[in-house]
Amino acid sequence: MIRWVIVVFLALMLISWFTPLLQKLGFGKLPGDLRFKLFGREFFIPLTTTVLLSLACAALAKLL
Repeated sequence: MIRWVIVVFLALMLISWFTPLLQKLGFGKLPGDLRFKLFGREFFIPLTTTVLLSLACAALAKLL
């Protein structure tokens, strides 16, 4: 159980570090990415970005 907590924590840290770089490359601004305001807060759901990054990781894993 503790291993999964550590893995999730490290994954979230990596995502937060790479988010600015990915935004400079255009990820997060794709047509299927949802950005909306609700109750004065801005929410962001990167659907298309998630699918593209998942496909890229799967292709990379297949090559290795």
